[in-house]
Amino acid sequence: MSFASTLPADLGAAYARLAADLEAIFGPRLAAVVAYGPRLRSDRPAGRDVPGDALALVDGLTLADLTACLGRVAGWRRAGLNVPLLLGRDEFARSLDAFPLEYDDIIAHHVVVAGVDPFAGLSVRADDLRRACEARAKGHLIHLREGYLETAGRAAALSALLVASAPAFSALLGNIARLIGAAGSTRRARLRAVAELARVDPAVVDRVLDLEHDPVLGGDEATTLFPSYLDAVARLAAFIDTWRAS
Repeated sequence: MSFASTLPADLGAAYARLAADLEAIFGPRLAAVVAYGPRLRSDRPAGRDVPGDALALVDGLTLADLTACLGRVAGWRRAGLNVPLLLGRDEFARSLDAFPLEYDDIIAHHVVVAGVDPFAGLSVRADDLRRACEARAKGHLIHLREGYLETAGRAAALSALLVASAPAFSALLGNIARLIGAAGSTRRARLRAVAELARVDPAVVDRVLDLEHDPVLGGDEATTLFPSYLDAVARLAAFIDTWRAS
């Protein structure tokens, strides 16, 4: 068992415990344990304290195995980890088209905790990523339209809608940036590059992204911001609908 230097220093022991617990449960059937998620990303928002994520690939996964894990869950959580994702060894590869955004991110940003790298030679098809981004963009647009009607014209409710939608908007831009290979030295720069290509007002992008980490938005500003925000999401949806890998 070996650890890469990119594991969060405060979670190294937690991942070691997780791997040891899983080895005790699965024995030689444990193929690999990998760490992934926001805690491994150098561009994660400052001050965001989130648990670590892990994926374990095993040879065969039964209800008895899951039951054996039950007694370990509380300890994993206390150590700072989310409940690990458990999959059969071949299940991940067979599901790349079903969860393209999620699994592509794991492949791109992971650290092997135990076993060998299970993702060598694996990649998600660009067409699968594009369709997933399109679904997210159009779903976000629908959500904003329905949410606007549900506010019944109340500025405070509109403000709450915009603040609540900011993390999903940030994730949407990040997914599109990954799909198209947007350039930029920082995450914000890459998201702004997406906005430029989609002909979205970068000031609108910046303001909504700021809400993810500073969720303060007055009713008057929300009323002013919403039309431009709605237009930005519509433009993103139209952009990804017609984008094709060159």
